[in-house]
Amino acid sequence: MNAESVTSNGLSDGVRRALEISLRGTDELLPRDEWVRKLQRSEAGGTPLRIKLGLDPTAPDIHIGHTVVLNKMRQLQDLGHRVIFLIGDFTTTIGDPSGRNSTRPPLTREQIEANAQTYYRQASLVLDPEKTEIRYNSEWSDPLGARGMIQLAAKYTVARMMERDDFNKRFKAGQSISVHEFLYPLMQGYDSVALKSDLELGGTDQKFNLLVGRHLQQEYGQEPQCILTMPLLEGLDGVEKMSKSKNNYIGISEDANTMFAKVLSISDDLMWRWYTLLSFQSLEQIEALRAEIAAGRNPKDAKVALAKEITARFHSMAAAEAAEQDFINRSKGGVPDDIPEVTLGGAPLGIAQLLKQAGLAPSTSEGNRLVDGGGVRVDSVVISDKALKLPAGSYVVQVGKRKFARVTVS
Repeated sequence: MNAESVTSNGLSDGVRRALEISLRGTDELLPRDEWVRKLQRSEAGGTPLRIKLGLDPTAPDIHIGHTVVLNKMRQLQDLGHRVIFLIGDFTTTIGDPSGRNSTRPPLTREQIEANAQTYYRQASLVLDPEKTEIRYNSEWSDPLGARGMIQLAAKYTVARMMERDDFNKRFKAGQSISVHEFLYPLMQGYDSVALKSDLELGGTDQKFNLLVGRHLQQEYGQEPQCILTMPLLEGLDGVEKMSKSKNNYIGISEDANTMFAKVLSISDDLMWRWYTLLSFQSLEQIEALRAEIAAGRNPKDAKVALAKEITARFHSMAAAEAAEQDFINRSKGGVPDDIPEVTLGGAPLGIAQLLKQAGLAPSTSEGNRLVDGGGVRVDSVVISDKALKLPAGSYVVQVGKRKFARVTVS
């Protein structure tokens, strides 16, 4: 490193830029000083850092909420570091208790293998496959055996384990905690030992497990990893975290038209949160766009740009442009100019109740029947889930071919 490349605060331009990218949208980076030293050592020696992300294949598909962490991996990958995409085929047999108030039932080996087949293929839509190391933690966990498991368990205390928030709450509430649940953070931590990771990423709900990895690396005589936690992405409703069970998600395997329309359905405020966590545009570009919107530019322009970027990532730019045109065609050709406008309270409002109150269905039961029959659209998207609740906002609701209403939910 030459003297000219060092900034006034002692960091080179490269390290300072890498730190800025590391911190973008991050909830916590711990310990920050250690991460700076790792970046400096990497730059000086020309050796990429080993950055680990582990995902348990608990379901066959992932949604864009999962890609918040994958996006950060890609950003660090683009800086030249080695990313390790770890599929937790062993830890899934235990079941991650993070955030749970009851024991998580473990999956069968057949379920795990079926889900794992799609995980890396889907993650490769974000990561650069040629620069990604894919591993399965059964590689070192299965050979550990009973003796090795006991030796590993001896490196962590029950008192420390009970500092974990979900364990502590369940214990105080008299809810059961199975002994095998204590093994989960230990095995996730042991992954960091086996991979000699310099940095491990995860959601905010994974902080305890990531810190166990630091502790175990020290116990095994390794330099401890730094940890970087990313916030959990709010779903389409802008309130709850994105989840299939809450039907507020965008699956990365959904068709381009549906994906594009779903992004357009989010609120203007949520759009900027998604820009920070999901877009690959620089923070400078995003701030410039925000300034244009504040100066009077239509916020829909920014939302369309985000929808095209996300859709293109998981399909192609041609598909994203076709989805945009499809949305325009539906908006122009399918919706009359003089549709009634209705304002309803009670957000979030169930779809069947909304149809009844807006005069689009005579009853909630008929509203549910219309949803079941595929005859209800919200902002041109066919609604298939009767449990859907619409957050505060304005929507064009269509029933059949001729019934329309512009409904504002407050």
